[in-house]
Amino acid sequence: MNGKGSQKTARLERLKFEIIEYVGCNPGCSAADIVHHLSNERRMRNHGLTTRKVGFFIPRYMKNLISFTLDRSTGKRIYSVA
Repeated sequence: MNGKGSQKTARLERLKFEIIEYVGCNPGCSAADIVHHLSNERRMRNHGLTTRKVGFFIPRYMKNLISFTLDRSTGKRIYSVA
């Protein structure tokens, strides 16, 4: 997110809040689960969310709030609240 507009900041903060809320209620979820919930349940379709983007977003903006472990069988990141 380049720029310092108020809409970009609000969108970033809402995305952070929604991810924390979902991971808090569903520990042990993957990035695909988060994207599915946000796109379909919360109707955040305009954000252009993909599994790959969420996978990069969480360590960049939320490394102190959400931690992850790697699943041994699939190699996917499993997220939980830190």
